[in-house]
Amino acid sequence: MTNPVLVEVLRGGKVESRHEGSIAVADASGALVLSRGDIARPVFPRSAVKVMQALPLVESGAADAFGLGAKELALACASHSGEPEHAALARAVLAKAGLAPEALECGAHWPTSQEATIRLARSGEVASALHNNCSGKHSGFLCGCRHIGLNHRGYVKIGHDYQRLIAATMEEVTGAAHREDNSGTDGCSIPTYAVPLTNLATGFAKLATGEGLSVGRASAARRLFEACMAEPFYVAGTGRADTAMMEAGKGRVFTKVGAEGVYCGAIPELGLGFALKIDDGTGRGAEAAVAALLAHLLRDDEALAARYAGMASVKLTNWNGIEVGEVRGLPVS
Repeated sequence: MTNPVLVEVLRGGKVESRHEGSIAVADASGALVLSRGDIARPVFPRSAVKVMQALPLVESGAADAFGLGAKELALACASHSGEPEHAALARAVLAKAGLAPEALECGAHWPTSQEATIRLARSGEVASALHNNCSGKHSGFLCGCRHIGLNHRGYVKIGHDYQRLIAATMEEVTGAAHREDNSGTDGCSIPTYAVPLTNLATGFAKLATGEGLSVGRASAARRLFEACMAEPFYVAGTGRADTAMMEAGKGRVFTKVGAEGVYCGAIPELGLGFALKIDDGTGRGAEAAVAALLAHLLRDDEALAARYAGMASVKLTNWNGIEVGEVRGLPVS
């Protein structure tokens, strides 16, 4: 199947590049409300499913045992920019579990925020695992291990009991296999599993509505969603798409970016979950496409739809500040 063009890049009013991709929108029963392209092909959702990976943190009682509030839970679902607030909160979460940053096994990289990187370098410091965009998620994993009583060393490995717990949780939520034969290794060293967009969309609809979930899991999902929507800065960071889209939604929209052009999310009031993949893996394509999708799904609210439509169209400027083109998410119909 040839996937449709979801995003165009214009220069001088002419199409210079196109981003093809696929979209699935479903309710909690798995019924498709909207689909574009090949939605049955398994894709690695990467960081787009961090809220699912955080479910055991809440379900196990670890979040309550360590006094984790909305900011901490949002960070547990985050792909943050490594800004000072993000790194400091990750350190604080680890301290609640009696652990030092050295317990993190996600690896170190400079903040994805250029300003944060410059500030860190000017101070004479070097990047640590706290600045890794996944440090909040990993801090949550470590809290879960400590609370359950698992040896946290090697917690990133596919055979570790905590990763087995996460895989079983995700399998139950999505209805798709999360096994070694459909796994890969994510950038932060944990397992990632190839899942069809239909299953991802259905899973997010379940999390948004609680339908098809146990009472405890529905409560945990609601708590995580509400934390992310209340504290979107801690899910992403300054100027980031997830922060902007959830701020615009004001508690009505959950979104989460994944690497390689994946985006997932939900609109709880509509009972819908969605998942999309841009074939060439570009973030700019995924951000424009998901904003266009939200504008379509929320079209009955003209003001909010217009805000998302505006986010689906990003002006391009050159180094002299001259407007030269546009990244444009095509309207979904």
